[in-house]
Amino acid sequence: MATKKTSGRGQRDLRVKVKSARGRKLSSTLWLERQLNDPYVKRAQVEGYRGRAAFKILELDDKYRFLVPGARVVDLGCAPGGWCQVAVKRVNALGEKKGKAVGTILGVDLQEVEPIAGCEIHQLDFMEDDADLKVKNWLGGQADVVMSDMAAASSGHKQTDHLRIIALCEAAAYFAFDVLDEGGTFVAKVLAGGAEGELQKLLKQRFTKVANVKPPASRSNSSEKFVVATGFRGAVDEEE
Repeated sequence: MATKKTSGRGQRDLRVKVKSARGRKLSSTLWLERQLNDPYVKRAQVEGYRGRAAFKILELDDKYRFLVPGARVVDLGCAPGGWCQVAVKRVNALGEKKGKAVGTILGVDLQEVEPIAGCEIHQLDFMEDDADLKVKNWLGGQADVVMSDMAAASSGHKQTDHLRIIALCEAAAYFAFDVLDEGGTFVAKVLAGGAEGELQKLLKQRFTKVANVKPPASRSNSSEKFVVATGFRGAVDEEE
């Protein structure tokens, strides 16, 4: 039986094209087109996550296994809440995994965040002088994981943005030093750009292992990567 030849039109890429509109910048049109064609955006919608960033922490945890049942987790700059949603499931914050330890998720952000079942969320600037004390009080002790997907507001200047996010990551790291329990994990977003050497040196002094990884969910054209520091050595004397 002869097979019918096709023109190939049915094989076309089904990529969504967005038409330019009056008053909309080209960059906005390109961003919208990218969102509509991003498989992680679609997965987030289907699986009920608040954003595609949820898959970044999923992939990082699949590799390094720090979100374990019973873990006490602090999510800095938690809005819109995707990382918290992942953590709730993985640390068993709702107690759905019978026979497993029940974890605690604490999210903090400068802005108000919609509630998430199994997560305690506070509107807080983690750089306030007593923020670490507040967090430890809310947790009822030290944390096992401090994680951050924070990024400073973009200036449009690549090197400036890089320096800003490194400074933000360093602030998050010092916060982690104050609240992490011995053996704890610190996970944070950074941007590759040549100024993260001091941050790497600092983390290697305080943790037994420091890895730098770009999870599959990070866009290939993005300079973002994540530092995963495990095995916190505990508090050190100021003289050191």
